[in-house]
Amino acid sequence: MRLSYDTRQMSLSAKPEWAVAVSGVGTAAGTGLRARAGVDSHRLSQGSATCYTRGAMMELPSSDYNLDFTDDRLAALYDVFFPPEQRDDFAFYLPLVMAARAVLDVGCGTGALLRLARQAGHTGRLCGLDPAPGMLNQARARSDIEWVLGDLSSVGWNGEYDLVVMTGHAFQELLEDAEIGAALAAIRSTLTDGGHFAFETRNPLVRGWEHWATEYTAEVTDASGAIVRCESQVWTPVEHGFVRSAGTYTSPGWDRPLVSWGMLRFLHVATVSSFLHNAGLTIEEQFGDWNRQPLSDASPEIITIARKV
Repeated sequence: MRLSYDTRQMSLSAKPEWAVAVSGVGTAAGTGLRARAGVDSHRLSQGSATCYTRGAMMELPSSDYNLDFTDDRLAALYDVFFPPEQRDDFAFYLPLVMAARAVLDVGCGTGALLRLARQAGHTGRLCGLDPAPGMLNQARARSDIEWVLGDLSSVGWNGEYDLVVMTGHAFQELLEDAEIGAALAAIRSTLTDGGHFAFETRNPLVRGWEHWATEYTAEVTDASGAIVRCESQVWTPVEHGFVRSAGTYTSPGWDRPLVSWGMLRFLHVATVSSFLHNAGLTIEEQFGDWNRQPLSDASPEIITIARKV
């Protein structure tokens, strides 16, 4: 089912002024490019993608889509760039995880949140699901947690988890209405009666992408002591809630830069609510930041805790 947008958004059934065309893999404009959340990440395993923006054209290797999640070298740097102990979102989600008997982390990445829960004394079932092999290779360093390579379409859990989480804005990598609906339906099926789904998406009214070029450009030291730099770029204009960005990774000892590009969808509060309602999930709480401040137009985040009905 496709939902109608308000005047600030446009249905994906109409083709916007930009599109992504992928050669060699049989996918069309915006059809669910994914490397961490709940849909097929392997549709871009070969070929190339061309971004069109108001007539400008940019050729991008489709194999580089979310390369920072799939490539072992870059995946090993993820928690260095974003130390788990310093993440405000993990400070929010960890108490929820600790209070639940069985937890599924969709798009778990390196598994850092579940590792923190186990270290904090969680004795129940913890499972991380991710379609990116580079990320799961990092997660599997800990063997007392279930790690599943795949997405929500490839698993068949039914009423097994009290809590499902999607952190790190993984929800925004679901691009199409149908993908969001399918992911939410699968999450509802996965939950026990009265179970909860907790996730966040950035508030499009704040236009946070305008600061990503500086916010996500940084240097770190890898395990060998080498300096690795990530230079962030956002393509403009941003239209209809879709943001395209890239990170270029360089290090003095590398023979070439590694470029990881991706796309995120920004949804307004009312649209998020509609998707959840249609999936049989009711909103219990919403917050505007990780300190649980009330949600407003100026809030950077749309943090939602929904319950299965």
